[in-house]
Amino acid sequence: MAEAYIVEAVRTAGGKRAGRLAGWHPVDLGAEVLNAVVERSGLDPAGVDDVIMGCVMQAGEQAFAFGRNAVLSSRLANSTPAVTIDRQCGSSQQAVSFAAQAVMSGVQDVVIAAGSESMTRVPMFSNFTLHEKAGIGEGPLSAKLKAEWGVQNFSQFLGAEMLAKKHGLDRDTLDRFALESHRRAIEATEAGAFDKEIVELTVDTPEGPQVHRRDEGIRYDATLESIGSVKLLHDGGVISAANASQICDGAAAVLVVSERALKTHGLTPIARIHNMTVTAGDPLIMLEEPIFATRRALERAGLSLDDIDLYEVNEAFASVPVAWANTLGADPERMNVNGGAIALGHPLGASGAKLTATLVHALRARGKRYGLLTMCEAGGVSNATIIEAL
Repeated sequence: MAEAYIVEAVRTAGGKRAGRLAGWHPVDLGAEVLNAVVERSGLDPAGVDDVIMGCVMQAGEQAFAFGRNAVLSSRLANSTPAVTIDRQCGSSQQAVSFAAQAVMSGVQDVVIAAGSESMTRVPMFSNFTLHEKAGIGEGPLSAKLKAEWGVQNFSQFLGAEMLAKKHGLDRDTLDRFALESHRRAIEATEAGAFDKEIVELTVDTPEGPQVHRRDEGIRYDATLESIGSVKLLHDGGVISAANASQICDGAAAVLVVSERALKTHGLTPIARIHNMTVTAGDPLIMLEEPIFATRRALERAGLSLDDIDLYEVNEAFASVPVAWANTLGADPERMNVNGGAIALGHPLGASGAKLTATLVHALRARGKRYGLLTMCEAGGVSNATIIEAL
């Protein structure tokens, strides 16, 4: 079977809500990572066959051919096509899968899988709440769908609580996991672990223009007490904003090519995409699906979890990676080794490409071989990708 190779993978450092990246239009954020992934690879920009851009809130500044707008704002050739996709939090992870499928099928040879999301400028759920406020339509769920499932909406926040309850996770366990996410992110940042993946951006500040190269959401002063003092999202629950992912602005891109493209363009691969799996299950508990997607991916790849050197399990809520690790018997020392979305932020449609970049560079820095990336997605969907570092 034909192979799909990763030649370069980059991301911006995350920006907090209304933080250092708030002045960046999401189109321009996307353009910057497109520029960087091509420049760092040494590829002629005219050699890109397609761009697949993940984005969740496709409204306002992220509407109207968002991926194509990012191309037109970039230094890629104007003849480069683009498409924007929405698989919720897994959008740019799915973009990587679609890119790999394109080059493995022989239809295309050079595809950039990317994602961009400004959660500051296009707030979460604004792609339908503005319609609701204007009295347009009845919302994403039809009356028939609500009746069939006995709900008014599918809530990720309720799903996080359901997951914690099902797996016997108390608040102290989740808060301790959150604190560890910050600790690992601090350690990785201070050690320069993210340097090879981060695209520097110039931002305007009250002190004048500055270079943005550090993830803004890391809480260097976090303690178990400070995390534990944050109000719970539901009375009697265990989920708080402090043990959930941070709202984040950011973008990421992954250059995926065929073996033919490696030879034609003189490119050097840094990883190979070994398996791509997507599954779907219960839309109510919703966030449990990474467990089942991981099992399917390992089975299809002919591997066991013991064969996987590092895992990135998106920290949408602490209950997700903790339940995943407990159920599968995963080694917590291999999971989210540089911290996760609780500390570094979760820029929705950019997170899949972002975590791909972090995983590839972490594997190579440690001289390891296999990495697995999985994340929960709205509607009970989950992507799982196995990558082999080269």
